[in-house]
Amino acid sequence: MQTDFEHPVYSKNVVEFVTVGKEFCVWLESTLSLPRRDFVETGRKMLPLLYLKASVLPRTETMLKDDFLEKFVDEDEYQQVLNAVLTKMGPYNDYLEVFTADMQRSVEPLTATISENLADIYQDVKDFLMSYRTAVTEIMNEALIELIHSFEEYWGQKLVNVLRAMHEVAFNGENIDEEEDETDPTEDRRNTEDWLISKMQKNWQDDHEEDRNNI
Repeated sequence: MQTDFEHPVYSKNVVEFVTVGKEFCVWLESTLSLPRRDFVETGRKMLPLLYLKASVLPRTETMLKDDFLEKFVDEDEYQQVLNAVLTKMGPYNDYLEVFTADMQRSVEPLTATISENLADIYQDVKDFLMSYRTAVTEIMNEALIELIHSFEEYWGQKLVNVLRAMHEVAFNGENIDEEEDETDPTEDRRNTEDWLISKMQKNWQDDHEEDRNNI
C-alpha cells in the first residue's frame, strides 16, 4: 500500500472537507442534547459549509482494481441518527419537495423529511471519514472518488433541499421551541395547502391542464 503525501487525498481541500465533515457528524450525533432552535441554527450554518467544501474536492483516478469499499455506518446507526432528528424536529420534520420530476406529475404535494435526508448525508460522509482514517492512500483515494460521485448524483441535492427547509423553520415567525409542540413528532401540524409552493404547484398543474384542453 502507498503513502504519498503529494497525492491529492492529502491536499488542503480534502483536509478541510474532513474537518467540516467531522463537525457535521458530531452535530448529528449530538442531536438529542441540543435544543431545537440551536439544532436548526447550527444546521443552517453547517450545511452550506459542507456543500462548499464538497464542491472543491479534487478529482482523482482509481488506484485499485477491486473498487470495493467497506461500509461503516450500519442500519442501526443510520436509524439512530434518523430517529434523533425526527424527534428533535417534531412537527417541523416534513417539508414540500420541489426538485423532483415526480412533483410535476403528482396531484398531491410531495413531502420529504429532514430526518431521512440528513441521515442519508450522514451515512455517506461518515463512511468516507472512516475510510480516510485508515491512512492508506489507495483506500482514501477510492473513498474520495465515491464521495464526489455520491455528492454530485445524490446527497448534494438532498443537502440544499434540507437547507431550504431549515431556513423556512428558522424564519417562519413561529415559536419553534420544543415545549410548544402540541402533536406527536410524526404528525405534521402544518397545513401544506397553505404553503406558497403548494399553491405554485397547483397553478402549474392547472395551467398545463388548460393547455391540454386547448389542444
